[in-house]
Amino acid sequence: MGANLTLQRRMEQLGLTQDELAAQLNTALQEITGRPGEISSRTVRNLLNGSSRRPIGRTCAALQRVFGCPVAELGFSAPSSMQHPPEDPVRRRNFMLSSTGMAVAAVPREKQRRSVGMADVIRASAGMDDLVKADDRQGGHRSLATAALEGRAEVLELQQRNASERVRRALYALAAEYTTIAAWSCIDLRDLDTAQRYLYESTTFAGLSQDPATGMRVWINMAMLAYQRKNGSEQLAAAQAASASQAARRDPFFSSMGRVRLALAHSSLGDPRAAKRALGAAQEALRKAAEVERPRWTAFYGSAELNHLAAIILNDNGRSAEAESMAHRALAKIPPEFQRNRALATCQLARAQLWQGEPEQATITAATIFTIMDGAPLPGRLRTLIGDFHRDLFRLAPSTTYARDWADRMRDEWSQA
Repeated sequence: MGANLTLQRRMEQLGLTQDELAAQLNTALQEITGRPGEISSRTVRNLLNGSSRRPIGRTCAALQRVFGCPVAELGFSAPSSMQHPPEDPVRRRNFMLSSTGMAVAAVPREKQRRSVGMADVIRASAGMDDLVKADDRQGGHRSLATAALEGRAEVLELQQRNASERVRRALYALAAEYTTIAAWSCIDLRDLDTAQRYLYESTTFAGLSQDPATGMRVWINMAMLAYQRKNGSEQLAAAQAASASQAARRDPFFSSMGRVRLALAHSSLGDPRAAKRALGAAQEALRKAAEVERPRWTAFYGSAELNHLAAIILNDNGRSAEAESMAHRALAKIPPEFQRNRALATCQLARAQLWQGEPEQATITAATIFTIMDGAPLPGRLRTLIGDFHRDLFRLAPSTTYARDWADRMRDEWSQA
C-alpha cells in the first residue's frame, strides 16, 4: 500500500514522535468518550506504514481532534459510519457513532482546536525582531512592553492546545523571551517594581522551557535589575547564577556575559580587585568565543558592549583615564542603529572626562547624546545618568558659561522627551 506520507509530514510539522502521537490520541479519546484510550505506538506505526488506511471511528475521531482536520486530509478514508450527509446541528452536537457501534459524545466544533507545531512557534515569534530593533533604537518604552505582553498572550494561548514536548518547551522559551523584553523595557523606564514581577514570571517560563540560553537571559536581567536597585548582594547572586549556568559552561560567549556581570557586582560592592579579575575573565572568554549562530537577543553583546561595561566599572572605581579609553573603543564599534547603547556609552565617556578635570569637554560630549537619540524619548535609565552628570557638572563648575549652556540645552531636550 505504501507509507502514509501525508500523516508523516503532519507529525513532523507538530514535532510528534510515534509514542507522543499515541499519547495525544489517547488523551483525545479520554476527552471525547470520558474513558482512557488504548491506542499504542504499534497502531500509529500501522497508520504510518499504510497497513491501516481506513481507521475505526474511535481512531478517526481522535485523529481529527489532534490534527484539527478531517481524516481525509491526513491520507485516510473515513469509515462508512462517518460518511453521511450533514445532520441537524443539534443532533450532530449530541453524538457521533463509531464503527464498533459504541456511542461517542461529540466535541463542540469550537473546542476542536488543532495541535500546534514548530510552524506555529515560528509564526508566534515573527514579531520578536521588530521588538528587538525598537529596543536597540530608543530603548524601553510603554508601547514596547505592551507589544511584548501581547506576544506572550498569543504564545500562552497556543500552550492550551495539544503539542509535543519539543514544541511545548519551545513555546515556554518564547513566552520567557517576550516576558523578558517587557521586563527589560520596564528596567529601562526605571519602573523597577513592574520589572521585578515580569522577571519572576520569566524565571518560571525559562525553567519550563529547559533552554539554557533562555535561562541565562533571565539571570542577566535579574543582575541588571539589582544593579539599578543598588542591591549589590542580589546583583552578585544573580551574576553568580548566570556564570554557573549551563549556557555559560558550554559557550565562552555566555561565560563572558556572566563574568562581566560579576565584575559589575563586585564593583558595586566596593571590591575593585575582584571586579578587575572578573572583567579580565570576561574579556578572555569573549576572545575564545566562536562565531556561531545564537539567539537573536544576544546581538547587543560583543566587544563593543563589553568595553562599554568596562568603562562603567572603571569609572566606578575612580580609574577615569582607562574608562575614557574603554568608552572610546566602545563607541568605535557600536553600530549606529543601536542608538540607546551609543547614548549610554557616550554618558560614560562624558563622565570619565568630567572626573579627569575636563568639564568643558565633558559638556560637549554629553550634548551629543541628544543628537544620537535624534528626538526619540529618553529612556528612564538614560535620564538617570544624564541627571547624575548634570549634578556633578554643577558641583565642579557651577558658574561657567558652558555649564549654563548645558543646563539650557538639557532643559529643552528634557521637556521634549
